[in-house]
This record gives sequence, C-alpha cells and structure tokens, in this order.
Amino acid sequence: MYALVVGAVLTLFAFLLLTGRYINDGPTLVEISERHGLHAGDLLIIGGWVAAMASLVLLTTSRDRS
Repeated sequence: MYALVVGAVLTLFAFLLLTGRYINDGPTLVEISERHGLHAGDLLIIGGWVAAMASLVLLTTSRDRS
C-alpha cells in the first residue's frame, strides 16, 4: 500500500515538472506543439522517475522483508 502511495506521488510530481516551466528547461529536443515539447531538462526528471519506480518495484517484490 505504501509503495502505491509513493508511486502516485512521484508520478504526480514528475507530471507537474514535465508540464510546467522551471529554471533548467534547457533547449527543446522534440517539439510536440507550438507551446509544448520535450526539453533537455526533462530527461533528468524522466530518468529520476524511472529509477524511483524501479526501486519501488524492487522494494515490493523483494523476498527479504527484514
């Protein structure tokens, strides 16, 4: 249950970072529309999200629960 909550919060934060504007946007790598696209800074957010979600999967599926 806790892993689901953490995964939902991480996904929400990643979504907010990817759809908003922030200091480290960087250059646009892929333009989706005139006002939206995939920026260089988004790759770090996506990488962090993938690492966090993989950690949650490993945490919930590990056999040793000490």
